[in-house]
Parts: sequence; C-alpha cells; structure tokens
Amino acid sequence: MSISTTIFKRLVTLRWSDIDANFHLRHSVFYDLGAAQRTELLASLGIGMRDMQQGGYGPVLFREECRFLREIRIEDAIEVETSIAHLSRDFRKFGFEQRFMRGEEVCAILRVEGAWFDARARKVAPPPTVVIEAIQHVAHTQDFTWLD
Repeated sequence: MSISTTIFKRLVTLRWSDIDANFHLRHSVFYDLGAAQRTELLASLGIGMRDMQQGGYGPVLFREECRFLREIRIEDAIEVETSIAHLSRDFRKFGFEQRFMRGEEVCAILRVEGAWFDARARKVAPPPTVVIEAIQHVAHTQDFTWLD
C-alpha cells in the first residue's frame, strides 16, 4: 500500500466557545486545533492513541509557538495543513508546522518541537519502527532540515 506524501489537510469546524471578546479565534484554540490534527495525522498513518498506549510511547512537546498573521472569525472556512519541518536522523526528535489557511491566505503558522517519549523508561528515545516508517510518508516543509 502506498501512502501519499501530500500535505495533510483538514477543514476545521469553529465553535462559539472558540471565539474571544474581540469576536475572533482565541489564541489557545490554535494550539488545541493543532494538537487534534497532529493526533489525527498519526491515526491516519496507523498510529492511534491506543497503539501508543499499548506500545508505551508517545510524543512529548518541548516548544510550541504560533505566529498570528490574520484574524479568523467564526464564519470563516479554515483548513489546517500539517507537514514536518525537521527531524533528527534517528527520528527521535521532530518539528511540525501547521498552517491555518483561509483559501490561499495564511492566517497563522503553528510550529511545535518535540520528541518521542518512552513511557516505560521515562526518557526520550527513538520511536518504534512502525512510527519511523509512517513518519517517512508525511510531507516536508519547503525549509525542512535534518537535525544533527
């Protein structure tokens, strides 16, 4: 089976509770939507939460940063695009970039840096082979880099 390396995209549904007093998307919602989509991306590659729990591993974040470029209102049709910005050669460390798009307009760019965590050993470690094989099918950003 061949898995596409196109950028993972999903249309998001905005809720009343996502909006702040200025009638646009609350800053913390960007982080929540990003986390949900990264989880959905992994599940689409065959790495669900149950798989990670049973295997004793999971992602851990070290840094999460969002650049807010255009306001998003509740009526906007927003698509989130997820791709990989960097990886360590052993796949232990990763960076994802997520773009919040209104048509062709970039409204926000969320970047996260993290690593795979061995929940049994309680330390950062290379992920299982199934994760490495799956992650290789995720599209890279134009400025993708390998970490040394």
